[in-house]
Formats: sequence, C-alpha cells, structure tokens
Amino acid sequence: MLKRNRYSTLAARARSWLRRAVPALLLCATAAHAAAPTLEAEFAAGLKEEGLAGAVWSEVLPDGTVKVGASGLRDAARQVPMQADTRMQVGSVGKVALALGVLRLISEDRLTLDTPLQQVLPELAVRNPWLASDPVRIRHLLAHTSGLDNVRFWQAFSLKPAPDTPLAEAFDGGGNLLRVRTRPGSRYAYSNMGYGLLGMVIERVTGQPYERYLDAQLLQPLGLADSTFAFVSQTGPHADPRLAMGYFEHGVAQPAVPQYLRPAAQFTTTAADMGKLAQFLMGDGKLQGAQFIDLALMGALSEPAGTDAAQAGLATGHGLALAVRDRHNVVGACHPGTAVGFRAMLCIYPEQDSAFFVAFNTDAEAADYERFNRLLLRDLELPLRAPAPQGTPAPTVENWQGVYVPSPSAMASMAWVDAVFGFTRVKWDGESLFLIPFQGEPKELEPVGGLLFRASDRSTASHVLMQEDGKHVLSDGLRSYERASMLRMLVLWGSLALGAGGLLYVLVVGIWRAALRSLGRGDHLFVPLLSLLALLLPLPFFYFQSYLRLGDVTIASVLLALATGALPLATAFGLARCWRSHGTPAEAGSWAKWDWVALLAALQLLLVLAWWGLLPLRLWQL
Repeated sequence: MLKRNRYSTLAARARSWLRRAVPALLLCATAAHAAAPTLEAEFAAGLKEEGLAGAVWSEVLPDGTVKVGASGLRDAARQVPMQADTRMQVGSVGKVALALGVLRLISEDRLTLDTPLQQVLPELAVRNPWLASDPVRIRHLLAHTSGLDNVRFWQAFSLKPAPDTPLAEAFDGGGNLLRVRTRPGSRYAYSNMGYGLLGMVIERVTGQPYERYLDAQLLQPLGLADSTFAFVSQTGPHADPRLAMGYFEHGVAQPAVPQYLRPAAQFTTTAADMGKLAQFLMGDGKLQGAQFIDLALMGALSEPAGTDAAQAGLATGHGLALAVRDRHNVVGACHPGTAVGFRAMLCIYPEQDSAFFVAFNTDAEAADYERFNRLLLRDLELPLRAPAPQGTPAPTVENWQGVYVPSPSAMASMAWVDAVFGFTRVKWDGESLFLIPFQGEPKELEPVGGLLFRASDRSTASHVLMQEDGKHVLSDGLRSYERASMLRMLVLWGSLALGAGGLLYVLVVGIWRAALRSLGRGDHLFVPLLSLLALLLPLPFFYFQSYLRLGDVTIASVLLALATGALPLATAFGLARCWRSHGTPAEAGSWAKWDWVALLAALQLLLVLAWWGLLPLRLWQL
C-alpha cells in the first residue's frame, strides 16, 4: 500500500510538471519560430545586399494553394513599394507560354512536331547542310536543337523596331543569318532566333499577329488575365501604371523598348498568373474537363529527347518548353528569363506538386539571384534527393583528355572569342574527371557509370562523354564542347600572343619615340600608331549613347568600323615602309628589325580576326 501511494505521488508530481512544462515548451517553440526571419524579411534583406530594387514571387503548394509575395520598390525614384499584383516583364520565361501556344496548334492538328520549318515558311533562306535527311522541324525550334544561331547584336541591341514591326524584318540579315551549324536535333544550342521563327509560324498558321492569337486563344482560356504578349512599357502610348520600372546596376532606370525578336522575350505578367501557369504545366493538359493540350505533349515539356547527349543516357537537358534543372539536391524543370531591366525564374516540381516563380525589376550582372531560388526552395520544403552513387567508369575515359571548345558557339559571330578564351581542359586522374576552364573555377566530376559523370553540386549525372562522327564531345545537356586539335589551339594562342605583343610594341615604342620627338611621318610606326590611337575616337560616342543602340548604325559604331578596318591597312603600310627603307628583316638594323617583327606579328593577328569576321568590327552585322 505504501509503494502504491509512493507511485501515485510520483505520478501526480509528473502530471503537475508536464502541465507546467508543456506550455513552456510550446511558448519556447513559438518564440523560436517567431524569431526566425520570414520569407518576406529574407527577401528584403537579400534585395538590399544584392543592390536590387524589388521582387515579386509566387509558390504553388501541394494542396493547390498559390501564395504570392512582394518586397522592395516598384519605382525607386518615387519610392513606390512593390505589390504582389505588380506586373513584371519576364523575358525568356515567356518562351514557356509561347511554346504552349505552339503545342495548342499541334493539339488542334494545325501543325505537328515534325512539320519542317520551310514547309510553313518557304521564303526563308535557311542554309542547312543536312536538309535532305534532317530539315529543321518545329520540335527543334521548341527544344533549341535547330542548330541555328542564338542572336545577333543588331537583333538584340537596337532602337529601330516598333511594337508592330513585322517579324520578318528580324531575319533580313543576309544569307548566313539562318545557317544551321549542327545537325538538327543532335545538340542543344539556345536560340532566340528559333523562337522568333516560331512567332512567324504562329502568324502564318493562324493568319493573325501572334500576340493577338496567344492572348485570346492561350492566356484567356488559362485564366491569365493579367498577362499579355503585347508590348507594354512604363512610359509613352503603351504605358501601364501597374508595370514596375526596370533597372540596371546602381539604380539606373530603363523603360521597356520594342525589339525585333519579341516572340523570344516579350511577355508581361504577374506572380499570381505565373502560379496559375505553373499549375497548368504540372497538370494533364485539360481545361474544364476538355483536353486543351495533348497529354503526350504535356509529358514532353521538360523531357530531353533525341539529342546525342540524351541518347547517351544524360537525363538533363531541354524539353519542348522547360529544361531539367538539378540544383541544391532538388531536381525540377525550369526556365530563366532576362528582359531590359528585369530578371525572372520559373521552376516546377511535378513529383511534389510544387512550383515557384520569382521576378526582379533589376538586371545586375554581379547580383546573386540564386540565393532567392534557395529561399523559395527551402520555403517549399521539397525533399532533398540523395546523390547518385559512384559507378565504374568506362576503361576508355582517358581517351577524352584534351582541350575542348564550345560547339556550337553561343553566337556564331563570336566563334573566335569562344575558341581562344572559352576553352576547357579535360583531365582524367584515374578516379575523377576534371574540367579546368580558362575562365572560371575547376570542377571535379565523379563517375556514375560508363561515360556518365556527376558534379559535386548535382544529385544526378551532369555530364557525358560521347563520340560523334569521330569527334570527342563533352556535354552537360545544355552545352556541348568538341575536342580541338592541340596544334590548332597552339596556332590560335600563338597568333594572339604574337599579335598582342606586336600591337603593344607599336603603341609603347611609338609613343616613346613621339615623346623623344623622333617619330617623324616617315617612321615605320607613325601610321600604325595613329591607327591604333584612332580606336579611342568612338569611345566618347559610345559613352553618351544607350547600350541598346549597340547594334544600330550610329556615329560610334561607324567610327569603330572605320578604325578597326583601317588598322590592318595601316599595319601593312608600316611594313611596306620597312621593306622600302631596309629591305628584308635580315638586312635591317636593330631597331628596324624589331619594327619589322612587331608589325608582321600584329598584321598576322589582324588578318586572322578579319578571316573570322571580326574586322572591320561592324556591330550592326555581328
């Protein structure tokens, strides 16, 4: 009896302690939760630290709820706060919606994925060496596997186009503009031109401007009432008071301007509308019980298919509208976007019925936009994926060692720049594959089996080694690199080193002689030095003109073309003077011999640049 009483007393004391402790523990937990910064607070702090004006975002939760938020300023000059319903321009994120418009036409049997582009637009001057077996098809344009160039300077940086400029004017740039650089369907190469062509396809099939068709036949049925493909700006006749002002670094404001390739980047929307779009992307393609977009097409939105990398087993890449994105141990399907003064990102995670969208009204090169993606992923509480286990590499991996260059280049006109400065060295040490880029941090890849490899910050295979037509290729699904001949690379690097040294000699020695008053008009370096100094003439004109006119014919761009075009002629003239004055280098005196060598070294580089289409530097043709 005594023992039972003792136990009863202890139980009573325990119940009493729990009655006091549980509320205290709950209070502590509540206080800790309250002490943790909210998503809004973290966004506000991040915007300030990254020098960004404002942001809007939306989150799609598994229960179908769409949460929206906003932080920062919509208009910094007037200190107008950003609101959740503020309209934003999202650049290439609009490609996702445009792709859905094309898929709607396919679902209505007005097109097919395999319809050749030139069947719809026969007037286009497409140069395709693989035309007989592999024409450019609608699926290639959607998935960025057409092999077409991305964009030209004059298409992206021009103030000439109006909101209603015919789309065909974006392709009035000569016979080489629509040159197919890789076999259609074989490699991913981002192409704004491709989506510009899709806009023309929509217009040809529907018989109306693509903006009008998509607004009425896509956005309206989807319930995206605050979104439009039409041109909207912050000022002028197309002004919208709900549209945020766009900014660059240091708070420089920039209103929206019309563009040639507007189907590739002209889209205005809100966070709530993008939440609705994300929900549709994760669905079965039905609207009100009726099939709006074919189910098979919905399944291919983010499924890489057909490329050599996909056939080699790499799961990352681009589908018909979205690219597989493996970040922070979470795998989803995303599309980024950049517009004048704006940045945006849309990501969906169908397995978790979750998604997020975020847009900023600042386009700053140095800002870390990825930190905000991490915040949204954390807030969605998506399950983390365990890294793929290490596998046995193929015994032939060492055969892929060497120097690799982008193939194709991001811009055809910049192929020399990519080859000389954008190369990557591939090294195998028996356990790991190392990618050592000329610019950027080295990356170690772990083998996951065969010729597939995984970067340490990825959870699935991120790279694959392939052999195509006897060429060794490295791909991550969104970029491809071909191994280059070491002799070719040595020639390119040597040409650059010798040419830069020669030009530096002309500049330094020429100015030194001028300072000593020994640089007469008859001097070998007189004309080449004047030509080099003439490169400074366009600078003040570029400084005072908008960067959005870089692709236009302006005083600045004409002066640059004249100065760069005159440089090889002036260098050759200096060499001719050396020849007339001293004969061959062996016959010349010490100083004249060095002049010979320097001018010859400079001239060979200038001729190489001219061969690659970089001299004269005509920005309106790049």
